[in-house]
Amino acid sequence: MTEENTHERKYQFETEEKALCFHGPLIYEAKILDRQWMDSNPDFQGPYYFVHYKGWKRTWDEWVPETRVLRWTEANLQMQQKLKGLYTQQNSGKKRPRSDSSNAEKDEDYLNRPEVRMDIPDTMKAQLIDDWENVTKNQQLVELPRTPTITNLLEQYRKYKLDRKGSSGTEDLLSEIIDGVKEYFNKALGTILLYRFERHQYANIRKQYPKKEMVDIYGAEHLLRLFVQMPSLIAHTDMDADATAVLTEYLNDITKYMHKNQKQIFCSEYENATPDYVSLTSSI
Repeated sequence: MTEENTHERKYQFETEEKALCFHGPLIYEAKILDRQWMDSNPDFQGPYYFVHYKGWKRTWDEWVPETRVLRWTEANLQMQQKLKGLYTQQNSGKKRPRSDSSNAEKDEDYLNRPEVRMDIPDTMKAQLIDDWENVTKNQQLVELPRTPTITNLLEQYRKYKLDRKGSSGTEDLLSEIIDGVKEYFNKALGTILLYRFERHQYANIRKQYPKKEMVDIYGAEHLLRLFVQMPSLIAHTDMDADATAVLTEYLNDITKYMHKNQKQIFCSEYENATPDYVSLTSSI
């Protein structure tokens, strides 16, 4: 594919470059085969890379946004191993050792991006891994529309927060934060939050509910995926340090609220995709 106006459009990675790439909550060695600046579809904007995952069949080659690609560095390789270890513990059913705050911060380094730090509890990390495994390995889907939806969940959080503080200043700021999270989700869902196996479901939902926003369809499972991506999304904005600090504080507080209500807001069972759906997805 051609690369137009490369002098105006800055790519962080080169074709044929060896890199690391997020696929779900884990990181894999990848090679960049091609790159393109997306601007024709509002759901796909900015630099994208066509990657091949080492050791995977070429049917898994895919276009990914720049936010999912990492440099091949010692720090990122250590991050890859930490995530792999966490997944191995979860998959084997072993109880995770309790760690002090210093170790917990190190364990969550993979969520770091410049200027932003998300603190994801271990049980929420396990939720991400189960979510990834259900969709990509078990060929299951989150039943949609969800109950509660993201809008419902954030309104519950708003009430919880105001009941504790209750000031008008807090209410104005809280509304701004919640509206911002919803806007981020609506824009990011079709671009970076879906696994390949979910894309037909997403297309069907858009047709079935053309007048609804996706925050009124999807739930906690996909919102948590957004929060994992938020550090890199915010790092690509011109948000100043004070605004970033406030947003980060609220994002972490929403995450704590989700953790506290984890059993109530996350679905306990995913639905099995129909044979027709699996066949259609496999044919791509």
